Amino acid sequence: MRLRCAVLDDYQGVATEVADWAPLGGRVDVVSFREHIVGEDSLASALADFDIIVTLRERVPFPATLIARLPRLKLLIASGMRNSVIDYAAAEAHGVTVCGTGSSSTPPVELTWALLLGLARGIVEESGALRSGGPWQSTLGADLHGRRLGLLGLGKIGARVAAVGLAFGMRVSAWSPNLTAERAEEVGVELASNKEELLADSDFLSVHLALGDRSRGLLGAPELALMKPTAYLVNTSRAAIIDQDALLDALHTGRIAGAALDVYDTEPLPAGHPMRTAPNLLATPHLGYVSRANYSIYYGDAVENIEAYLAGSPVRRLP
Repeated sequence: MRLRCAVLDDYQGVATEVADWAPLGGRVDVVSFREHIVGEDSLASALADFDIIVTLRERVPFPATLIARLPRLKLLIASGMRNSVIDYAAAEAHGVTVCGTGSSSTPPVELTWALLLGLARGIVEESGALRSGGPWQSTLGADLHGRRLGLLGLGKIGARVAAVGLAFGMRVSAWSPNLTAERAEEVGVELASNKEELLADSDFLSVHLALGDRSRGLLGAPELALMKPTAYLVNTSRAAIIDQDALLDALHTGRIAGAALDVYDTEPLPAGHPMRTAPNLLATPHLGYVSRANYSIYYGDAVENIEAYLAGSPVRRLP
């Protein structure tokens, strides 16, 4: 009997184009879902007849209650090698194998700089004005050279963001709970003595931390109040690291000059969400991982995972 594979959140409809699914031959029928499925009841109904599910990032939670309602599910593939919204114990209890895929840190680094530069030079405002017949020049760009770039987190992505900042001639500082002087020196940046110093000194602050108990809500109203009124905040990591209500207040009151976000507390962002209309905000729909090369890794590895599973030797198992 042919197996059925569901590919979730294939918004661009490219999952079967960016990777070669031919090795699965006539063994697996692949169905792509371009629209996000909201709610457990809708998910249980739409996915009840699938043996394999490929889920994109952490868009769709798989709690025990949903897994129990998917009687045919045998293989769940998550893009990347970390996923906080899958109940692994429930998957094991129901005989569901969970696998991950490789990924690249390059796309989020590049998007971070696209957002930071867009903020600094008013790209969206100036482009919109030019195309709509508005004023010729209305913003005054914020210079990067000689300014302070603060990084919350100096892992693989943070270090590459730092390298670009240094190339622009910025003074780069970093801080995280576990950051050592040796790591900062290795990357070529200054080690801030504490979080408060980093916030107060930064002209541009970029978040590059994994979400965990210590990083959740790390930036709240007291922390945002330490930032310069001329400073900009960029978050391409996880929304929950920043108190969203506090950030909205800082944007509406002009407490900071602006922010750029690629991540949100609810994704896709609901139509009436206040982030859609917040002032001084450059917002993108979680594009950090969305590039052709990265998708080729995700879906190419997904095909390999399915092949390995069918051969009885699953690879890249999670957690």
